[in-house]
Amino acid sequence: MIQERPFFQRLIFSIDWWLVFSVMVLMSISFAAIYSAGINYELSFRYVSVQLLASSIGFVGFLFFTGFNYQYYKYIGKLLYIFSLMILVAVLIFGSVKRGTKGWFDFGFVSFQPVEFAKIVFILIFAAFLDICSKESKKISFLIFAFAILAGHLTLIMMQPDFSSTLSYFPVTLVLLFTIGVGFFRLICIMILGILAVGIPLLATFIDMQLEFLQGKMLLTKVAIFLKTGWNVFYFIFVILFLIMCGWWLLWKLKIKIQIVYPIVLSVTILLGCMASIPVKNSLKDYQRKRLIVFLNPNIDPRGSGYNIIQSKIAIGSGKFMGKGFKKGTQAQLGFVPEQHTDFIFSVIGEEGGWVMAQLTLFFYFIFIWRALMIAKEARDRYGSLVAIGIATMFTFYVVINVGMVMGMMPVTGMPLLMLSYGGSSIFSSLCAVGILCSIHSKRYTYC
Repeated sequence: MIQERPFFQRLIFSIDWWLVFSVMVLMSISFAAIYSAGINYELSFRYVSVQLLASSIGFVGFLFFTGFNYQYYKYIGKLLYIFSLMILVAVLIFGSVKRGTKGWFDFGFVSFQPVEFAKIVFILIFAAFLDICSKESKKISFLIFAFAILAGHLTLIMMQPDFSSTLSYFPVTLVLLFTIGVGFFRLICIMILGILAVGIPLLATFIDMQLEFLQGKMLLTKVAIFLKTGWNVFYFIFVILFLIMCGWWLLWKLKIKIQIVYPIVLSVTILLGCMASIPVKNSLKDYQRKRLIVFLNPNIDPRGSGYNIIQSKIAIGSGKFMGKGFKKGTQAQLGFVPEQHTDFIFSVIGEEGGWVMAQLTLFFYFIFIWRALMIAKEARDRYGSLVAIGIATMFTFYVVINVGMVMGMMPVTGMPLLMLSYGGSSIFSSLCAVGILCSIHSKRYTYC
């Protein structure tokens, strides 16, 4: 008879120590960077205290989720989904408004942003749906149900409105659908729909901002004005749909047999993407749209939407190889970089720690994501593997977007750098996600 291990022995066995070590290093870097970023505003002690409190609560969550068998999430997926919808509805009714977004529960001494936890819940319930219904993945009804689950969260989050929080849902959804075996053509259609929904309002804003730079370029000016006119855009779309059908007809005549369903689905996808761009445009304020596209040319609005990127690039560049030293960054200490303790925390690391500290930070992120993928590979069942892949995808997306943003290579989305940026809700949900990964790791053998 096999004797069950004591609780603490099982807990130690449950933990992936390389994963936890990378998290601890990243959090240590976070405390130092947040402290330095807050000196200019005389808020260092407050920022670090709040982050330490949130980390302590997150550590309790980490222990809970590590000891809890992740397989139960699969069987209570419907309850989790209903609960996640309830908290997202509740924040719309009882939540507090910060920076134009009604997305926080404010308890006076502390506030909580439920969307951060909802992202983790979405991965758990979406992975459960994919695992249970994987045999139906070739059917259209499968995708309809999948996107109904996605739409429930996105609709409520966009009502806050909190566009940046919705962005991480799309790569997670696409990667998990690809993992489960959804066809390449369908994934392409999903990507086209998303690109059109977000891209059309951003393109319109970019054209508005570029018009003054097109003086003397008559052809480009006429094209910009043509696309800026509402009905002309619809004419342009119908021309594209007409060309798709003509292309299909031509291939058919050339004996290249492609089923009619493919051009029809592609055309419907384009129409839906254009229609979806309307609510996306309405949910984004003008300054938010400018922030999302100004990275293409920050000098279009150097004192407005482009200011953050310009100052962030100056900060990172001035750090050079070894950095200026802790609390000695001029851009950080003089307050030139806005939101330097949250969205632009990496610019503080790059300026004061230089190329060396920036690369060290990215190295430990690599360790974390590598271990998450190894946990997915070694998972006992497909559900555990899907959950681990979803969490790894979410963290990867946040790192790529945030680091690219502060370097002027990605749009300014307002997405934090998980485990580094200041924010209690973010660090709490991140540590809970790490606990779920450790739970999957501990159950990789059937005798655990």
